[in-house]
Amino acid sequence: MTVRVAVAPDLLHWAVERAGWDDETVDRRAPKLDEWVAGRQPTLKQLEKFASDTHTPLGMLFLAEPPDEEVPIPDLRTLSNAGVARPSADMLDAIYICQDRQQWYRGYAVEHGHTPLEFVGSATTNDRPALVADRIRNLLNFDVADRAVFSNWEDALRRLIDRIEAIGVLVMVSGIVGANTHRVLRPEEFRGFALADPIAPLIFVNGTDTKAAQIFTMIHELAHIWLGESALSDAAMNADHGQEAELWCNQVAAEVLVPQALLRSDYCGEPTVAELERLAGRYRVSTLVVLKQLFAARLLTWGTFEQLYDEELERLIAILATRRGEATGGNYYYTQPLRLSRQFARAVISSAFEGATGFRDAYRLLGTKKHETFRNLAAELGVA
Repeated sequence: MTVRVAVAPDLLHWAVERAGWDDETVDRRAPKLDEWVAGRQPTLKQLEKFASDTHTPLGMLFLAEPPDEEVPIPDLRTLSNAGVARPSADMLDAIYICQDRQQWYRGYAVEHGHTPLEFVGSATTNDRPALVADRIRNLLNFDVADRAVFSNWEDALRRLIDRIEAIGVLVMVSGIVGANTHRVLRPEEFRGFALADPIAPLIFVNGTDTKAAQIFTMIHELAHIWLGESALSDAAMNADHGQEAELWCNQVAAEVLVPQALLRSDYCGEPTVAELERLAGRYRVSTLVVLKQLFAARLLTWGTFEQLYDEELERLIAILATRRGEATGGNYYYTQPLRLSRQFARAVISSAFEGATGFRDAYRLLGTKKHETFRNLAAELGVA
C-alpha cells in the first residue's frame, strides 16, 4: 500500500517560490504539483525529491504554514525602493556557506597568531566619505595611476581582489551557490554582502554581474567592513534615499574608484556614451559609476543623471545578456580559487595537509568531493 504524506498547499507554493521556479520549471520538475495542491498528496519519496530539488529542508514541509525566514545578516537592500520580502533559497544558502567558511577561518587565524585588523570598525557614517575613501585607496595602493597596468576588467578585478586579501579580508566572488553550477545567483536579488569580523572579515560578490559592477560592489562591501558591520547589499548606485549606511558606502566606493577632484579635470564636458566609456576605461569602473560621480561632482543635474543612468543601465543589461549567452564555462582550477578566496583555500588545504583539519571537512569547505580535485586545486594554489 502506497503511503501518502499530508502537506499544506501553501507550503508547496512557498517551496516553489523560494526556489525561484517559473511555471516552465514547475511543469518540468514537479509535474504533479497541481494534483498535490488539489488534495492528492505526494508519497514520501516524491516529497523527498521535491524537497531536494527545491533546496528545502524536508522538515519544513511538515509545518502548518510557511515559516518566516529571515536573512541572517542585516538586509540593507533597496531593490525597487523596498527590501525583498521573501529571500530565495539560493541567496540564503550562499550566506550560510560563507558564514561557515568564515567561522572556520577565524579559528585558523587565531591559532596562527593573527591579531585584530585596525581598519575594521574604524569609521562611522559621520565620517566624510572622501576621507575614508582616501584611507582605503592608500591602504590598497589603488590610486588611478596604479590601474594603468590593468589590461582589462578581469585583470583589474583579480588584482583588486589580491590587494584586498593582502590586507586581511577574505574575498569570494561567485555566481553560483557553493560548487553547484545549476544554482545561479541573480544580481537582481542581491549584488554582494559583507560579514564583518575583527580577525576574519569576509566579502562576497555576486559573480553573475558585470566585471565593472563587481569592482564597485567589492569596494562597497569593503566600506561596510570599515564600518564594522555585516550587511546584505544591492549597491544601487542611483539610489537617492534608503538606508544611511548603504548610501554612505556607495559614496565611499564611488570616491575610491573615481575621485571627484580628478574627474573634474578629466571630464570633457558632454556625457556621451563615448565619453562615459573613455572615463570608465581610465578609472577601470562601470560607466554607471562615472555617471554617479559626475552628478556627485555637480557636473550633471539630478534629472539628467536619472535619464542617462536609466539609458546606460538598459544598454549594459543588453550587453550582459549577450555575454551570458556566449558564455562557455571555464577552467575549474582557474575560477574556483576566486569563488573560495585564494587566502581561504590555501589555509584549508594547508591545514588538511598538516593534519589539523580532516579531509572530509576540507572537502566540504572547498566544495569538492574528490581527492584528485583537492590535489589539483592545491597545485594550482602552490600549496605542497
